[in-house]
Amino acid sequence: MDYQRIVIVGKPGSGKTTLSRQLAEILSLKPVEIDAIHWQPDWTQLDAPMMRQRVGDALPVDGHWVADGNYKEVRDIAWGRADTLIWLDYGLLFTLWRLFWRTLGRIVFRKTLWNGNKEVLTNHLSLDRDKNIFLYMIGTHSRQRKQFPADLKEPQYSHLRVLRFRTASELDSWVHDLTRLRS
Repeated sequence: MDYQRIVIVGKPGSGKTTLSRQLAEILSLKPVEIDAIHWQPDWTQLDAPMMRQRVGDALPVDGHWVADGNYKEVRDIAWGRADTLIWLDYGLLFTLWRLFWRTLGRIVFRKTLWNGNKEVLTNHLSLDRDKNIFLYMIGTHSRQRKQFPADLKEPQYSHLRVLRFRTASELDSWVHDLTRLRS
């Protein structure tokens, strides 16, 4: 199969960016991390019109790219231009575990993320869902499982080849097969 424009969706911590980088390498695609566009310095969110413009510029209709991110305000652009949607739909406990270790590593090693941002422990102790990624992820788990299938039935997304992976081993097997086919 020919993959030219891929969008990867899933809960925080599911491995969207890691998969995006893998696929970019295997398929010679440009990786686009939508978080890097959305999150400005000091965790300021880019306003919707500017975000739509920047995502539109980063994901050309005739380009070769793999994008990761779940932002509703640019879904029509990302999904509408993609030829393939990969949904990492892992179980809640598995994803929480991965998110915990990823977040802990980012905090302990003071990893610089997009536009100079760093994760801080106090945000993840907050009861504010906009600051605490764990509460955000728990809140989106059921919603994504209902909303994505409904959205994918919309006529404007009927062109998408949808690959839904429910376990990391399913995904690993698919990536292994894809790598073998490309070599």
